[in-house]
Amino acid sequence: MQLRIQPVPYTDAVARDLVAAALADLSGRYGGEGDATPIDDGDFTPPDGVFLVGWRDGVPVGCAGWRSHGDGVAELKRMFTMPAARGTGVARRMLAAIETNARDAGRHTIILETGGLQPEAISLYETSGYRRIANYGFYADEPDCQSYGRTL
Repeated sequence: MQLRIQPVPYTDAVARDLVAAALADLSGRYGGEGDATPIDDGDFTPPDGVFLVGWRDGVPVGCAGWRSHGDGVAELKRMFTMPAARGTGVARRMLAAIETNARDAGRHTIILETGGLQPEAISLYETSGYRRIANYGFYADEPDCQSYGRTL
């Protein structure tokens, strides 16, 4: 099955449904609302960001976005693969698409926050060339926060 990845507005119903599923997944792992990081709908609007959705057979199976985080830096947010599509390469393809889009938009570095209860995400990032960086952002002081970065 082929994966079709395309940008959609962050306000699009499909994007909202995928983000809701991502937040529910995080809530199941960490409790609370999942991720309370402040996000503005405009954060993922070109040229300062993008939100991508991956589709298989007309069904949305994953998403990822990047938003500007200072001069030349993109921050990866809302990376998620639907449970039924996990283990099929969706996440790796979504990550590659986000990196390409950010690089094409003039970004030289990409950073992200994740947590210790997301071992599959940590494995994906580490096997994709990401390295630990100093914690930053909304969860910088949380003991389980793990921040990563990669030169694009």
